[in-house]
Amino acid sequence: MRAARQWQLAVMALCLSAALPAWAKMQQRPVEWQHDGMTFSGVLVHDDEGDARRPGVVMVPNWSGVNASAIAKAEQIAGDDYVVLVADVYGKTVRPKDSSEAAAASKPLRDDRALLRARANAALEALKAQAGRAPLDTRHIAAVGFCFGGTTVLEMARAGMPLAGVVSLHGGLSTPVPAATGTGKVPMLVLNGAADQGVTAEDIAAFGKEMDGAGADWQFVNFSGAVHCFSESDANSPPGCLYDPRADKRAWKMMDNFLEERLGD
Repeated sequence: MRAARQWQLAVMALCLSAALPAWAKMQQRPVEWQHDGMTFSGVLVHDDEGDARRPGVVMVPNWSGVNASAIAKAEQIAGDDYVVLVADVYGKTVRPKDSSEAAAASKPLRDDRALLRARANAALEALKAQAGRAPLDTRHIAAVGFCFGGTTVLEMARAGMPLAGVVSLHGGLSTPVPAATGTGKVPMLVLNGAADQGVTAEDIAAFGKEMDGAGADWQFVNFSGAVHCFSESDANSPPGCLYDPRADKRAWKMMDNFLEERLGD
């Protein structure tokens, strides 16, 4: 009797497991592209739940570039909603090992915004080129950036790249090449630490004036007490660069809402 009951339970468990969908797994795939005689190498991230097309996100990491931390952020953004490309703007052979190497790698691009924009645009095109190999809907693409990456996605918006929106988290606001009058076609969400020593009150005022002049759809949020790197979970260099769990949680929720609005059908 007991053996029969155990057999019944085993059959029920087997039937139940067959009826339930398998958990989707996150996929990571290296993607290379060419630009201006150089090879760039990023990582494409999305889950494997079916073949339904979904919007894309170009994610530009902080100045450390493509690494494990950046890929983990991309997975968090992707979830079951998006196909995310971790963008490489340095080149395949440039992978900074510390802050000094990161500063050296990012300086030429911070000094030459035309070059930064061109490399960011090449990453955007590389994401679009994955449409046949990933469940990507190229009609709906946004860009998200952290720190130096935040600076980069604002430059993408200023350049009028074909994006549904951009989100900058603790990115720099100033630029030597401001948006021209009437060119603000890309909606922006700017998430800033109110105590970020690298973003002055003058920077904030100038950014608002620039974007109003461009006719842009922009939002600017200051998180009280938060400094630079507030959404970088491994940032621990006070007082200038420090993780802030409260600001991070709120910033991600705001970003999720913005992307859902901008990338929905």
